[in-house]
Amino acid sequence: MVSTEAHVSQPGFVERVSLASARVPFRVKLWIVWALTAAVLAWLFLSAGFDIPWIRAHFWFVFKGLEFTIILAVSAISLACVMALIGSLCRLSKNPVLFGLSGFYTSFFRGTPLIVQLFLIYAALPQLAIGLGLSPKMIDFFTLSAFAAAVIGLGLNYGAYMTEIFRAGIQSVSGGQWEASEALAMTYSQRMRRVILPQAIRVIIPPTGNEFIAMMKDTALVSFLGVAVAHAEVFRRATLAGTADFKNLEALLLAAGIYWALTSIFTFFQVRLERKLARGYDRTFSAAKPDKVAQVEASSGGPELPGQGH
Repeated sequence: MVSTEAHVSQPGFVERVSLASARVPFRVKLWIVWALTAAVLAWLFLSAGFDIPWIRAHFWFVFKGLEFTIILAVSAISLACVMALIGSLCRLSKNPVLFGLSGFYTSFFRGTPLIVQLFLIYAALPQLAIGLGLSPKMIDFFTLSAFAAAVIGLGLNYGAYMTEIFRAGIQSVSGGQWEASEALAMTYSQRMRRVILPQAIRVIIPPTGNEFIAMMKDTALVSFLGVAVAHAEVFRRATLAGTADFKNLEALLLAAGIYWALTSIFTFFQVRLERKLARGYDRTFSAAKPDKVAQVEASSGGPELPGQGH
């Protein structure tokens, strides 16, 4: 009888690396990846003759454009919310005129490039006013500054995209809420203001926050309108400084870093806001934290029975 001895194969190199990697926490591996990425980028910048003293000298000049970037984005998102609310209500309306106008608005501003819309508002409106034979005062009224044209252009463009966000948020409210408000003899405006919109906000805010973050980056397009330096945003100031000293790499990376930091900050607060809004709608509370539910019931004298509520 021949005895056979079980052969246990030794793990290969890939298996050993996988086993060793499994013992390292994920956050540690993440920090290692970031450190290596930063080291590679630093080596590339130093190899390309990256001028750090120039960045230090021009940082404040470029950073001052952040004020106008934020003002422009906040003004434009405010206009976008108004246009989105009006557009969504028109899209839900059974009136063919309102429905058709809202459809044309969303189709045009979603189907044409944003930069073209900015130039139409900034450069073409005065020509249109002259062609219509309007008075000089009306021609001056339609001759907008670069900042005003940017606010209107960004607001109308993003409002067209946010129209569908608002419409989806309004339609997410259950039909029972509509029926209950109608049973209370509320008018349409009262139903929307007191019942529907407060519940739709929870669905509307997260994608609206994403649109606002995207809009802050799109404010860089205003530089193509030739805004004055005194009211220039980050990208405009960076390109002016970089072109003057032939430091385009340093200037553009400085602008990119400022935009990156700005969006990271707003993303952080957006995530916290989303968690706060979703807190009252978390159906996993009792399952995930039964001890919390037990403590609440014990402090209130046990679970509430039907008929005990006030």
